This record gives sequence, structure tokens and C-alpha cells, in this order.
Amino acid sequence: MVFQPKLFLTLKNYTKAQFSSDLMAGVIVGIVALPLAIAFGIASGVSPEKGLYTAIIAGFIISFFGGTRVQIGGPTGAFIVIVYGVVQQFGLTGLAIATIMAGFMLIAMGFLKLGTIIKFIPYPVVVGFTSGIALTIFATQMKDLFGLQIENVPADFIGKWAVYVQHASTVNFWALGVGVFSIVIIALTPKISKKVPGSLVAIIVMTVVVYFLREKMGIQGIETIGDRFVIDPSLPKFEAPAISFEAVRGLLPTAFTIAMLGAIESLLSATVADGVTGDKHNSNTELVAQGIANVVTPFFGGIPATGAIARTMTNINNGGKTPIAGLIHAVVLLLILLFLGGLTRHIPMACLAGVLVVVSYNMSEWRNFKALLRNSKSDVAVLLATFILTVIFDLTIAIEIGLLLAVVLFIRRISETSTVSVFKNEVREAEYVEGRVDSEKLTLPKGIEVYEIEGPFFFGIANKFEEVMKRIGDKPNVRIIRMRKVPFVDSTGAHNLENLIKSSQKENVKILLSGVNDHVRKTLMKTGIADLVGLENVCSNINEAMERAVAINKECSK
Repeated sequence: MVFQPKLFLTLKNYTKAQFSSDLMAGVIVGIVALPLAIAFGIASGVSPEKGLYTAIIAGFIISFFGGTRVQIGGPTGAFIVIVYGVVQQFGLTGLAIATIMAGFMLIAMGFLKLGTIIKFIPYPVVVGFTSGIALTIFATQMKDLFGLQIENVPADFIGKWAVYVQHASTVNFWALGVGVFSIVIIALTPKISKKVPGSLVAIIVMTVVVYFLREKMGIQGIETIGDRFVIDPSLPKFEAPAISFEAVRGLLPTAFTIAMLGAIESLLSATVADGVTGDKHNSNTELVAQGIANVVTPFFGGIPATGAIARTMTNINNGGKTPIAGLIHAVVLLLILLFLGGLTRHIPMACLAGVLVVVSYNMSEWRNFKALLRNSKSDVAVLLATFILTVIFDLTIAIEIGLLLAVVLFIRRISETSTVSVFKNEVREAEYVEGRVDSEKLTLPKGIEVYEIEGPFFFGIANKFEEVMKRIGDKPNVRIIRMRKVPFVDSTGAHNLENLIKSSQKENVKILLSGVNDHVRKTLMKTGIADLVGLENVCSNINEAMERAVAINKECSK
């Protein structure tokens, strides 16, 4: 793999005009990222500054080493659920270890050129777990949105709602009002100006309002960040987690989920950006950059990071041209943390909850979800299974079972399209010759049979072929296995074919192979099947096979 960060490619012909555009975009994206980084940090079960550390360090590294011009990296809503679960079960040390492991996995994916393969993850799986994450994020924000007086909120989805219902009488209407007005501001801001982010406007307005209510009117029921956290407005400190073999083994599945989620999110974001800018990203370089960011960030207290679609689009819409904009966004966040970080303690928790409710709505993809429900039963099954498992259990199980189910249903679908036909009296010479139907048929003399396989000859069809052979049950002199429509043969197909040849030879039945393409021929040579059947009996087309079969049939009839 050629590791080519876009930053170095763009700097070769970098201009002052590009810098002006990148500077403006970077400043705006940095401001936009501030409330989101804080909200994602808190929702993930860590302190607010850890979300900022991630946006700063990971954002800088992803832009520096990344394979896209405009990608903005940092903490995202997709990671909230899994990060929260890891923190609850393994603590911050466990989260750091899992993130570092995921980073190395992403680097390996990049160098193994798996960037393009990840794009082939079934769409119902992506929509299923994205919608599931969105619903789960929505559920986690109900306590702060309604100002409920609950000491410990259960981690599981159903348990959360049961506790919410039990404590419904503790609703704080001041907090609810702050949350609802925040959502309204975020929804209305784009109608006034698409350049100004609604989440930032909501946080500034509601922070001022709540500060006035608390300080001037004596209303103390509205909780702010400062009531729950002590924010450290200083540079992140290097701290290596204590890594042990037991921790690595226990966190391996979680690390894999973080890596897969990070890869999918970043490449989806990069693909969306390509569609807007007309550029083409380097998926493998992007995975390496994501991996480096996730390896480094935990040593400074950060959480998992990936490409952020909303911030990437903000960057594009505000004139971002090169990765310099992403670097500037990270510097802006660092300056805000150092010089204005203390002011973040006045931000109301209900306002952040409102921001995340909007994030969850935007993530939900409910229109795509609804559209997929009209697709085939197999797609619907994959979609619903992934969605339900994400909500009820966790992402690790959802991704694993979702992918497994998608693969099984895909194999079944391919198996259904693959057929085995038997011809005893006549067979078409060819179905299509240069786009026209060729109706000429070849007459099969007694003692010659043709078995035609259409589709991949893999483990899904191999048993079907064997069943057809047993059902026919007769004993011709020559069997022609026609393979002109077989694109490939796997080990199971080769094994079944080998068994057929050996059993036929015991019965003195000659096997000829017809229409074998170059790829299949190489497989037959490697597995020894070509030698077993005889190279002279591997024919390029049905006419050649028929001539050979007629000659053998005459010898057998003597």
C-alpha cells in the first residue's frame, strides 16, 4: 500500500486564496465542534474535557495523515453507546486499552488494503445499527432533558425507560423548558442562516438565559456542567494505561467493534464528502490516519474518534479546501479550551441533552429505514435484527450477528440463482452468440449425458449438484459437465467434483469438462482435478466436448 496523506499532496500547489478559505472554515468548524465534543464526552460517561481532548488531538492527526481533503475527525455520536458501556464495565483504563487496540486494527486494515472491502458491508446492516445507536442515544438523554431526579440510570435500554416511568413525578419543568427551547432554536436556525450552527446558537442563548435565571431570579433547579463536573482547562497530560494480557483478551471483541465502527463511519463520511467536492479519497490512507489517531489519543485521556459527517459538511459548506482547515479547527478548539474553558461550566445539561436529541434524530435515518422495509424479506430481516440487537443488547453483538445474517442470506440467495440442469437427448450449442439467440441444438447419442452448472460452484450449490446426480441414478458411458457459466469453484465445489470423478471412474463412466474459463481452469489445475480427469478431457466448448464424447462412446459400445 502507498501511504499518501492528502495534506502533503495539497501543499505542493497551496495558495493564499486556499489558506483564506481554510482559515475561515477551520475557525467555524472549531466553534461548531465545541458543544458537540463536550456533549459527546459527557454522554459517553467521561468528563467534558476528554471530549475536547479527543476533538483536538484526533482531529489534528486525522487531518494531518488522512486520505481526504476535507474530512474532520473527532468524537461522534456513533461511539456514545459503546464507550459508555466500556467505561461502566472496564473503567477509563479499559476504554483506553480498547481504543488503542482498535487503532492498531485500523492501521492494519489500511496497510492490508481493506479500505475498499469495508465499503461492501450490507446497507441494511449500516442503517440498522445507525438507527439503533440513534434510538439508544435518545434514550440516554431523557434524564437530563426532563431534569429527572435519578441517582443511577440502568445501562440497558428497557431498564432505562422503566426507571424513567418510575421517576416521572420528579420532572423539572425549568430543565424541560431549557431542553425544548434548545431543540426549537437548533431546528429554526438553518431557516435564518445556514452558516451559523444551530447547536452553538442554542448553547450560547440558553447558557445566558440559565445564568440569568440562576443568578438574578434564584432558580436553582437547572443543573449545569459545573454542578456535575470539575472542568480542567489545561493541556492534556500524557498517561500510559496499564496494559495486561488479561485486559487485552477481555477487550478484544470491543476493540474490534470500535475499529469496525470507526472504519465504517470515516469511509461513509469521506464518500459523502467526495460526492459534494468531486474529489476522490484514499480509503486505505484514511484508515491508517484513523488508526494513528486512536492509538495516540488515549494516552492523553481521549476517547475513540472517527470521521464526523456533520462537521465535515460544515467544513465544506464554509469553504474548506484542504486538510489545513482540519488542522486549524483543532488549534481553535485548543485555544478555546485554554482561554475560555472555564466558561463551559455554565452550560445547562438540559441544553446539551437537547443538542444530542437533535443529533440522534439526524442519525436515525428513519426515511432510509422506512424505505428498506419495502425491500426483500432478507434485507428486512437483516435490518430489523441489527436494529433490535443494537438497542436491546449492544453494538458488538449487533454488528457480528448482523453481518453473519447478511452473509448467510446472501449465500442462500446466490444458491437459489445457481442451478444444475441435466440433458439426455439434446443440448443447445450456445444460448447467446454476440447478442443473438442461437437456437441450434446438438443431438446427444445414447450413452452421453450433459450436466450444466449455472452460477458459482461453491459450497452452497455443491450439495445441490450431488443430490441431482443421486436422483438421476443412471449409468451413461460419458458424462459432460458443462461449466461455461461457472465464474469460480471453491474448495467444497472442487471436493464434490473430485468425488464425482472418482466414483464415475469406478463405474467406468468417463467425465469430460466443457466450457472451463481460465480462472476455473487454474483452480482445477491447483487441486489436481485436471490431472485426475485428464487434460485432454478438459474442453474449451461444448462442440469440442461432444466430439471427444462421441469418440469415447463408440469405443465403449464396441
